Amino acid sequence: MSDFFTLQITLQTLLGALLIFAVRVVNQAIDTLRIMFVMRGRKFLVWMLGVLSSMIYILVIASVLQGTNNLLTVIGYATGYATGNVVGMWLEERLAVGFSEVRVISPQRGAAIREHLRDAEYAVTEIPARGKDGMVTVLTCSVRRKEIAEVEKIVREADADAFITAEDLRAVKHGFWGLKK
Repeated sequence: MSDFFTLQITLQTLLGALLIFAVRVVNQAIDTLRIMFVMRGRKFLVWMLGVLSSMIYILVIASVLQGTNNLLTVIGYATGYATGNVVGMWLEERLAVGFSEVRVISPQRGAAIREHLRDAEYAVTEIPARGKDGMVTVLTCSVRRKEIAEVEKIVREADADAFITAEDLRAVKHGFWGLKK
């Protein structure tokens, strides 16, 4: 390994590795967001992020290839890539673009949950169902992803033991979403 890599620790190599790290974090965060938007069908945004990500990648890889035998350059690139994935996921969670279907299962308080959600202006579909221990109420509610925490709070106030799940949706045909303005 010592024949292949060198370890030059100078101000210039440190700053170069830090710059590669920082730019790679931005690049990978953008690419992670791009992938998330692909799953949500946001074509123009995906195209724009793809162009930006590709341009940044070319600039970074050119810098890395100039110093591939310096271990600091390689470490800067690799840690920037890994960190960028996490930063991209964090940004996507904060943006919370799109819609989710919240599903609530309650053995005893389904009607109360339904009324609380409707009072808060959410559209709710109620489905009677049979669970492991008998009859339950299944409630579904399509909401903006940013509203999931609010819906969960409303449900927990009505039934602290309710089972709640959420999954991402992609709208196929617009209908009544009951979306708050």
